[in-house]
Formats: sequence, C-alpha cells, structure tokens
Amino acid sequence: MANYPEFVQLNARNCTIIIRCKSATPEIIYYGQALSNTTSLHMLAHLSTRQEAKCAVVHEPPISLSPCLGDGFTGHPGITIDDGDIAWSVSPKLIEVEQSSQQSVVFTSIDAHRHIQIRHQLELDYESQVLACSSIITNLNSRLVTVVDLAAPTIALPDHINRIMAFEGRWSHEFQTRTLDLFLGAYVRENRKGKTSHDNFPGVIVHDEHTHEYHGECYGFHLGWSGNHRTRVELLPEQRTYVQMGELLGSGEVKLSLNERYASPTLYVSYSSSGLTPLSQQFHQFVRQHLLDSRFHSKPRPVHYNTWEGIYFNHDVDALKTLADKAALAGAERFVLDDGWFNGRRHDKAGLGDWQVDNSVYPDGLGPLIQHVVSKGMQFGIWFEPEMVNPDSELYRAHPDWVLSTQGNEQLNFRHQLVLDLTRKEVQEYLYEQIATVLNTYPDISYIKWDMNRDINHSGDKFGVSAVHKQTQQVYALIARIKRAHPNVEIESCSSGGARIDFGILQHTDRVWTSDSNDALDRLSIQRGYSFFLPSNLMGSHVGPRDCHITGRHIKIETRIAVAMFGHMGMEMDPRELSGHEMKTLQQGIALYKEKRHLIHSGDYFRINNDDISISFGIVSQDKAEGLFSYNSITETKRTQPKKYRFVGLDARKTYRLKLIWPTQLYEYSPSILSFINGECFTGEALMQMGMQLPIIFPQTSLVFSVNSE
Repeated sequence: MANYPEFVQLNARNCTIIIRCKSATPEIIYYGQALSNTTSLHMLAHLSTRQEAKCAVVHEPPISLSPCLGDGFTGHPGITIDDGDIAWSVSPKLIEVEQSSQQSVVFTSIDAHRHIQIRHQLELDYESQVLACSSIITNLNSRLVTVVDLAAPTIALPDHINRIMAFEGRWSHEFQTRTLDLFLGAYVRENRKGKTSHDNFPGVIVHDEHTHEYHGECYGFHLGWSGNHRTRVELLPEQRTYVQMGELLGSGEVKLSLNERYASPTLYVSYSSSGLTPLSQQFHQFVRQHLLDSRFHSKPRPVHYNTWEGIYFNHDVDALKTLADKAALAGAERFVLDDGWFNGRRHDKAGLGDWQVDNSVYPDGLGPLIQHVVSKGMQFGIWFEPEMVNPDSELYRAHPDWVLSTQGNEQLNFRHQLVLDLTRKEVQEYLYEQIATVLNTYPDISYIKWDMNRDINHSGDKFGVSAVHKQTQQVYALIARIKRAHPNVEIESCSSGGARIDFGILQHTDRVWTSDSNDALDRLSIQRGYSFFLPSNLMGSHVGPRDCHITGRHIKIETRIAVAMFGHMGMEMDPRELSGHEMKTLQQGIALYKEKRHLIHSGDYFRINNDDISISFGIVSQDKAEGLFSYNSITETKRTQPKKYRFVGLDARKTYRLKLIWPTQLYEYSPSILSFINGECFTGEALMQMGMQLPIIFPQTSLVFSVNSE
C-alpha cells in the first residue's frame, strides 16, 4: 500500500484547505475560513459522511481534483483522453504525496492499466491567500495518446454557495458583470476566439445570496491562459457543486508520445469570508508580488500620450512633433507612436507584416521624431501587431503559406488581416528579427504597445492541425525572447482593447489596454469589472476626445480626467484641439495624478456597493494614513437629494482631514455641504458609519476626495 497521509492541509493567513487522500484520487473536502488546532481533520471527515442514496451507486464517486469517467463520475470529467482503445475511461490511483510546506503539495496518481500519470500541483500563497494549481498528464505508454481535455484541478464548493457572478462583454465594453442563481445543471462559458476574448473573460466568482462588497463568503477563479478556454460551474443532482476551468483544446491539438506531457494552464483561486472587495485585494496583492516586473512597477508609472485617436493613420513628422510639444506641455512622460509608421500603412488594409519604417512619411527614419520626443523629457514607445499580416503586404506576397488556415475553407474577412502561423520556426525568426532591428536601430525606444486585432477563426497550421494551443505558447515565447534581448523595454498587452488580459500574458507584459473605448462613463463600468481580479497600476486608462469616437458621447474634461487618473493614466486625443480651459484643466489633472499615483498604484482598492445611479470606489494606503475616494454620478437621482457617501477601508480610530481635490472648480446652484466640510477633520468611524451627505450635482460629474490622517 502506498505510504501517504490520509489528509493534507494547506494554510494561508485566513483560510484553510483540507484535501482527503483516502479515496483513489485526492479530493478537497474543506476550503474556507482558517481552522483552529482544536478542529481535527477526522472531525471534518466524519461530518462529511454521505449515505447511499435511493436509486444511486452505493459509494458516491468523489469530486476529486480530476474526477473521471472511469471513477463513475457523472459530472464533467476532469480528464478526457483517447488512444483508440480504453484510455477514455482513465481512472488514476494516488501513489505519492509530496508536501514540502504548509502551502505546497504535489499529488501523483497512476492508471497502471492505461499507463497514464496525473500530477496535481497546488501552492497556496500565505499572504495573498491565492491558490495556484495545475494538472499535468504524462503518457507512460508507447501508444500515442490524444488529450481531448485536461482541466486544472477541480474545486468542490460548500453547498451554501448559490450565486454566480459572470464576466461578459464585447469590443469596447469589456468586463461587464452579471449575477445569476446557481441552478441544477451546468453554467458553462466557452471561448474559441484564439485569445482571452472580449466577451468571455476566463474568470468567475461564486458566493452566497448574502454576499456583497464587505460581507459574506465568496470564491474567485481565474484561468491564467491567453488562448481558448472553458469555465464550468455545476450543481449536481445529489446537491454537490464544483468549479472546473481549463484550456479548450481543438481536435488533435495535443498528442502525447511516450513520456511526453501536457500541463493545464494555471488556475488561480482565492477565498474571502468578508466580501468581494477583500477577495479582489487578495488577487491584486498576488499579481503585484508574483507576476509583475518590479523594476518597472516599483517606479512611478509614466503618463502616456498615445497618438491613435489624435491622428490615426495621418502621420506627418512635423505634426507629430507638434503633438509631442502639446503632450509634454500637458505633462506627458511617454509618447507612444501608434499604428501607421511602417511601409504602406496609410490605412488598415495594407502593410501589416512589413515592419520597416515608411520612408515616404519618415524620409530620415524615426530618429528625428524620437530625438524631439526625448528632448521634451519623454520616453518613446511604438506600436506593433506582430501576429497579423495584411494580404496587401510584401510579406504575404512572398509567403502566403505563412498564415493559419484550414484546407477547403475560405478565410473570413476580419479587419483586412490574417493570422500568421507562429508555430512555424521561420515565422518566429522573421518576427523577432523585424522587431529587434527596429529596437536596435532606435535604442531610445523603451516601450512596445503589442496589439492583436482579430480572432483566430481558422486555426490550422501547416499540417492542417488546430494550433491555438501552440500558437499561444509561441506568442509567450516570442515576447519572452524580445524581453531577454531588450530587458529595459516595457510591453503592453493590447487586443482591440481588453481581449488579451489574463494572468498568463501578465507573466510577460507590463501594462494592459483595458478597452478601446475612452468614453468615461463606459470606462467606469469596465474598470469596475476589471478591478475584481486586476490591480490599478496595470490598467491603461486615457483621457479621450471631448466627443468619444466610439460612442459619440460628449463628456466634459473634468470627468474624463477623474476616471482616467485611477489607472495607469494617459491621453489619447488631438491636443491641438484643446481649448485654453481644457489644456489648463488637463495640466491640473495630470499634476494631481503625479502627486497621488504612489497611492493609486500601491494602495488597497475598495469598491463601494453599487446604487445603480453612480459608481464609487476608494483607494487607501495599507497603513490607513491616506486615501482617495471617487464618486461618479451616472444618472440623476430619483429623489430630490442623493444618499450619503459612506467611506470605506479607513481606520475607525484615526482622525482624517477631508478635502475635495477634484474638480478644482464645481458649479453649484446653491451652497452645499462642500462649503462646510472641505478641509475639516472627522474620525474614520464617522466617515464610515455616518457617511457624508452628497451634494446635488449634474449627472456625469465626478468628485474626488482625499483623506489624510492627522
């Protein structure tokens, strides 16, 4: 008999996970609040004893880390493989448990009959309480095995969890949340777009009906993978619930020869007993400490100026120098030259793939523009879309076979571009050399905006095999190679906005473009949804044109600034069109961001419970000494007076000086509370329990308050 413990316990600061090893495969029997030493593991095992149900199997198959058809499990199997024989009914048995600490364990299981090994790796970060876990399958047989599906470890849930918070959206409206009741059967979201996607963010939160931002139990799940994926939350007829996430593999994408292995993407899970905001803070802490490059994020995040919505494809060196002058005057610290600088790129129908500077627009290359930008005290960044090619390009004319395609199926027209097959070594080499040549020619380029603007619809490689899995791995590999050669270059993940934002790409990139919409009102809900898993210092957020180019909505500059300053702030408009008032206001807003960005990018983020007419939140330093709070009116109150604004996250025992710091001027038709409380001192207890009466203001107005302990 294998020598391993009956139970494994993982401990974090405020949570405990208990895994039972008594059955053939390990299963989570407890995942929740930290348990004291007085509660024994055998107590939990006895309390979870289940009996034979009517018209059911005598011994109920467990919801193991990889429940299988071979175990008799009737939910969705965690492992599905095919070897042309009996591997479909794989049923591995636990043979080894390696627990190196109270935060880490590896389970090894073998199906000796089918010669398949399964390993489950679980590591629980003590401080952030984020569990990182993955499943690994190895073929121990000479027979070729096709991996149809291998989920990350399946997580069983307590039976009082009965709500699902889903994340959905579309282009320019990402990270929208929707809550629904758990139901008998499965809530399933599948993404086949070849990237993380706008509409199927690989994350889900489950909770009970009493949970809100600061109360109740909740679990967050996020799959760190930038390709196709599946999310499943299932309530079984016998009153058991589980969450299962993993890569959604295409037909024949993963075939294993003898001793070859496949690892699922890492699933990141966290638990909170005190509501949704603490759950988010745990994910933020994990990302900042374990995924981001501290060389960049330990320094102030520079204010961007991006050229896209200012000039689009109308590149002209003198005009760009004028833009740089205006951007520097406003306070920009980084100038990013967006799409349109390379050969034949006067519109979006040509040029992708030909990554050489267009001498018809830049007769002396990019050098004069870069030198001008640097002379203004700004860094220089540049846009690439390496994974794509226009049919109207020299690259495609020379190598039409370098694109992903499927035989007999006509390519779909999608933004006049096709997807290069990065699984080909020659494509990888071409792209690396093209990007490296630009970076080597212009060593002052310190930033790349890396874009991906279409779905992968026909994902066949040169052998006709579905290639999203390998394509995603090769994107990671190409970015990592560029990073190794140019370690001081930051890279932004953009995919028509927020279609490639996940913990997988964050291990290779330094900023994300949250959405192509710069509409401040849309951004409030987008940025709120984003905040459930991701921190503010990553989040590109720009002050857009006064009339949004996507929604057509006219929003005053004070509100646009108030929304943009709570991320990695930037500008994306034609600054030559700014009025004197707008330029002055923009300068003031950027100066305020620079003054407060240390707090914005390192403090704890607090969402304030939504009231349907406003979106409000705060950021408080970890020592509770200072904070920023934002109130954003969306629509007019249904009553004559708005409700109170209750601050959150403060120290009840401290005394704080309260100030309205944005906007610098606010029109009010009659004196309000702001005339009396600005600069006054209040206890944290009063600000949180009593709250502050809000003034009557116009819809689409933002107020930003600071609190500083005395």
